Amino acid sequence: MTAEAGDRVAIACPSCSPQFETVHEVLTTGGGDATIRCTECEHVHKESLPEEKTAQLDVVISQDGESFSAQIEAPADADLEVGEEFVAETDAAVMTVRITSLELDDGRVESAPVTDVDTVWTRAVGNVSVNVTKHPKDGRREATESTKVQVPGDHDFVVGETEELGDLEFTVEGIHVRDDAEGYEFDKLDYEGDTVAAKDVKRLYVRDETSTAWSAW
Repeated sequence: MTAEAGDRVAIACPSCSPQFETVHEVLTTGGGDATIRCTECEHVHKESLPEEKTAQLDVVISQDGESFSAQIEAPADADLEVGEEFVAETDAAVMTVRITSLELDDGRVESAPVTDVDTVWTRAVGNVSVNVTKHPKDGRREATESTKVQVPGDHDFVVGETEELGDLEFTVEGIHVRDDAEGYEFDKLDYEGDTVAAKDVKRLYVRDETSTAWSAW
């Protein structure tokens, strides 16, 4: 895979750094050598850029309870780690996914070089379906219902805040965090102000604020 216009490459600059690499922006790639600009001194020059070696990866993507397989290209010298996110360009769609497991010949591991990996197991996190358990305004826990909401993966749910999503209006009272989420002190958060990104939510516990909700009661 070769660099394209807009990419950034590390290469020596003949103006400000002839002996050490600096970051350059690729301006054009036509006609053989690429035209690049040094981000340190803005010097523009032409260079022959090395072709990046890539490897084909078998990826299984899970989304909304269903899974499908795809093949993607990755830098051959890269390392992969459970929890990392990347953009997967598949025939079906371009989506952001999170690595949930790496499968090698002899089992599954938490991290490995790209060239050692047989299958990358992932979960789509760009847009996610979040499980919601809601109870009526009067607080009767025995009268709960379950539903789902579709939101961008980086949407934040905050304990104590009221959300309006489609026909639903609810106040978040507790958040159960997914097992593959990192950076949270507890699996269950219920203090006012606790915040969890939608892609990290296993289940929301909420009080229904919809004006027409629970009309049968």
